[in-house]
Amino acid sequence: MKKYTCPMHPQVLKDEPGKCPLCGMTLVPIDGGSVSRAHTSGHEKSGHSQQGHAKDDFNKHEGHHTGDFLTRFWLSLFVTIPILLLSHMIQQWLGFSITFPGDNYVLLVLGTLIYSYGGFPFLRGMMGEMKAKAVGMMTLVAIAISVAYIYSVAVVFGLQGMDFFWELATLIDIMLLGHWLEMRSQMAASRALQSLVALLPNDVTVERSGEVVKIKLEDLRNGETVIIKPGEKIPADGIVLEGLSYINESMLTGESVPVKKDKDGKVIAGSINGDGALKVKVTAVGKDSYLNRVINLVQEAQTTKSNTQNLADKVAKWLTFIAIAVGISTFVYWFASSGDIAFALERMVTVMVTACPHALGVAIPLVVAVSTTLSATNGLLIRNRTAFETTRKLSTVIFDKTGTLTKGAHVVEKVIPLTDEYNADEVIQYAAAVQQNSEHHIAKGIMATLKAKGLTLWKSENFSYMQGIGVKGVVKGKNVVAGGPNYFTENHRALPEIPAEINQHAETVNFIFIDDRVIGLITLADSIREGSGQAIEELKKIGIKSFLLTGDNDKIAAAVAGKLGMEGYLANVLPHNKQEKVKELQDRGEVVAMTGDGVNDAPALAQADVGIAVGSGTDVAAETADIILVDSDPRDVVKLIDFGKLTYKKMVQNLIWAVGYNIAAIPLAAGVLYPSFILSPAMGAVLMSVSTIVVAINASFLKIKNKSK
Repeated sequence: MKKYTCPMHPQVLKDEPGKCPLCGMTLVPIDGGSVSRAHTSGHEKSGHSQQGHAKDDFNKHEGHHTGDFLTRFWLSLFVTIPILLLSHMIQQWLGFSITFPGDNYVLLVLGTLIYSYGGFPFLRGMMGEMKAKAVGMMTLVAIAISVAYIYSVAVVFGLQGMDFFWELATLIDIMLLGHWLEMRSQMAASRALQSLVALLPNDVTVERSGEVVKIKLEDLRNGETVIIKPGEKIPADGIVLEGLSYINESMLTGESVPVKKDKDGKVIAGSINGDGALKVKVTAVGKDSYLNRVINLVQEAQTTKSNTQNLADKVAKWLTFIAIAVGISTFVYWFASSGDIAFALERMVTVMVTACPHALGVAIPLVVAVSTTLSATNGLLIRNRTAFETTRKLSTVIFDKTGTLTKGAHVVEKVIPLTDEYNADEVIQYAAAVQQNSEHHIAKGIMATLKAKGLTLWKSENFSYMQGIGVKGVVKGKNVVAGGPNYFTENHRALPEIPAEINQHAETVNFIFIDDRVIGLITLADSIREGSGQAIEELKKIGIKSFLLTGDNDKIAAAVAGKLGMEGYLANVLPHNKQEKVKELQDRGEVVAMTGDGVNDAPALAQADVGIAVGSGTDVAAETADIILVDSDPRDVVKLIDFGKLTYKKMVQNLIWAVGYNIAAIPLAAGVLYPSFILSPAMGAVLMSVSTIVVAINASFLKIKNKSK
């Protein structure tokens, strides 16, 4: 579903278009031109046209908001010129005089025009904030310009004093310009996410009824075959049927090197084809595509407030009340001590404008917008902002072995019959028959061997998966079990002697039972994933311990952990026990990240302070994980931790600047250095705008380090 927010109040989030309850401005769509599709003509389309319209709507609304402030600024600036020329104080400063009968009424008309037109966004914003009981920046600005205007009107109609029309005009000009500049900075962060939408092509070449035709992307359906020429964008997620090419996925996964894709390889919508032609079967369009899931995850992360952002919101709220209180106190003090109501009002207006907590209000949201988009385009999908912030505190990272530190592509090494009744091929056939319904890496290895040998795949019945133990079923009327060492532990049976020819330090052993009797065993070997050693080494450098967690036996676990130089390992751990192991470390005071595949490791991922899912590829539905590493590279764990620290550092810098600015500026606005130094309302507005722009610029400097290959 499309979401809408207010550029001035990012905390406002609505499911439908409308006005911001805080400031009354038209809400901006933030779904990145969502690729979510409507049901059309009885089937779900890819909806590229809707996506394009959403993108156009975003630009249109964006142009309306930023353009509205800019238009009001230019027109207000035009009106300000005669106001300055007719103001007696300006005339005294510059040594000229322009007077004529009724000139004060001309000032009144011009001042009313700039107050009602230029000040309208702030007046409307104040009404929205009061209605929502969320007094903030708009209220402060509206009170300041209203006090200046009302006092000036009173002077025109006989009150003793000097009008504020020129201060009012310049204050509104600067506030409008400052808001325009700030909104441009905010929109820049959003446009990075919007650019993901532009990754999809407008037209697609497909095979239909034996003919090659070109269609619009919104007419593409799941199951269709698309032809992708060299240099073209991949229109949808799919599987390669024919051809070989190298795909550029850098804009989606952060992988800088083009990835080889041939038959049965998976391709992602939005990536760019290299110099080979591909024929691809479409498996996911619209809301099911990887690109749309990335956009949705980024949106969720951007709209979820973290602890740091909650702190900033509380400080901004209290700063608003403090500004009002200090403003009123300043007026009372100066009026009581000097009797000059004009000077007292000027000080109050300056305090309120200068103390606007706008920089504080956007300090964290801007960093969030930049960091979530930047991380997504580098293959780090953040689902939980608080957990992401916690990465800077990590002391221990637990890695699941298979598919995380190792490739997970187990290859059959040995097939050893243990009775004379069955030969090696039959052991494979019985194992494959019972494993064919499993997605486990052992099952895939056995099925690949069956296919390579050209053996017949037998049917099986009553299939059952025993988590962390093995599988069982009925094959040719016989009860067949394919299980690891844990099967013996669970059934309180003695583990048979392993033949000496098997290297238990590197090979996983799968036992084959027929009618409760071991008839043979199959060994499979896995290889350590490229980058695993570098990841562990870099974790050590930053003082983070690493542990291996696996269901494999002690010998295999010790061999892998030793080779990688890890602090330790936890072997023979069943999936439901992994959560307990994580909790044990937490009870010792460790801040723990669990890194696994997001399926068998779900309880442990949920228990950990930071749950990191790897090996997901294009499947980003690891619901229990806080963060998903698209590229399945262990080095991305280090990159994630480093980026988490940099992001938090930016947040702290913005908070320090925003709070520090107010601590320094409010006393100056109140007049503590008078008569040596006096801060005018216009200069106060300049400082407030500059502080907000500094925060926005600082957030834009956030960068993510690429892993070295």
